[in-house]
Amino acid sequence: MNNDRFGTFRVGLIFPMSGPFGIVGPSSELSAQLARDELNASDGVLGRRVELISIDGGRDPAHVAREVATLLDAGALDAVAGMHTSAVRRAVIPVTLNRIPYVYTSLYEGGDRYSGLFITGETPANQLVPALEFLVREFGRRRWAIVGNDYVWPRKSAAITATRLRGLGASVVHAEFAPVGTIDFATTVTELERSGADATVVLLIGDDAVYFHQQFAAAGLDVHCIRLSPLMDENMLLAAGGENTHGLYVASGYFETLATEASLGFSARFARSFGVDAPIVGALGQSCYEGIKLLGALVNRAGTADVRVIESVSDSVSFTGARGHLFLSDGHVSQPIYLALAGAVDFDIIGEIRPAGD
Repeated sequence: MNNDRFGTFRVGLIFPMSGPFGIVGPSSELSAQLARDELNASDGVLGRRVELISIDGGRDPAHVAREVATLLDAGALDAVAGMHTSAVRRAVIPVTLNRIPYVYTSLYEGGDRYSGLFITGETPANQLVPALEFLVREFGRRRWAIVGNDYVWPRKSAAITATRLRGLGASVVHAEFAPVGTIDFATTVTELERSGADATVVLLIGDDAVYFHQQFAAAGLDVHCIRLSPLMDENMLLAAGGENTHGLYVASGYFETLATEASLGFSARFARSFGVDAPIVGALGQSCYEGIKLLGALVNRAGTADVRVIESVSDSVSFTGARGHLFLSDGHVSQPIYLALAGAVDFDIIGEIRPAGD
């Protein structure tokens, strides 16, 4: 590892550059670059300029982990950060564990706590559960279906969903998990119609979600069946088409239409840096901005990139991102969560949601 104060602080930025999740790649990369530039405009990290090394997180998780291991063993990485699937995160953790800090920025299934791992994204407990509670309470939906990709985040989120729905007097009448990269959901849509579901939780990523929403609407299911997704940003919304997102609710810690001082400021800085024709920055892309800012705050607060020292001070670390001033506790960032209804090109925010009893 390069400890030269006048060298660079090298961050492996893992984000989807290929595959069905690649639709959010451009906004993820630019958001991280904005954070890098803002850090470098001050004193960087440990007095060193931040350098981002792009790693394609859209590939097979084992391939991603091998690339990180190769770079780390060669002394070419001081930290890793980024937005990618939980399958990739699980493959990378054994490589970075106790060696370098790792900031994971995507929403995920919850429960991870490893030395050196810090997470900025939402979890089902503070994102999906309160959205379910709101929709059951406000709309009386009792027959739910779940459609997700077949890996850890959708599977675990589905189990949490089913448990909470039972507690609300509702039930899961159909659940189905498709391989990442699925484009044909004809059979899925037919089974949803047969199930009599009046609401569907969608736990699909990127292009998979886009294809599903298009085929769901084409079958006319949007007339009587609402949808709820914790993973749907503006890029995916535009790709799906406004005519295919009627009755689609999205729970997230960030929307581009969020009219807070922090959000508006972030949008303005992004536009100044990359122009009005830059990719739309939704929740997934901007999470990379927050990830790099948190990484800088952690290492600078510790005065070193040593994982043990960072762990000892992490609960005293806070930073300002697109979602406001955020604090770290037990390796996780807590943040406000909003529920929105999809429109033709953006999201109409209904309001902030919290789990029952909060």
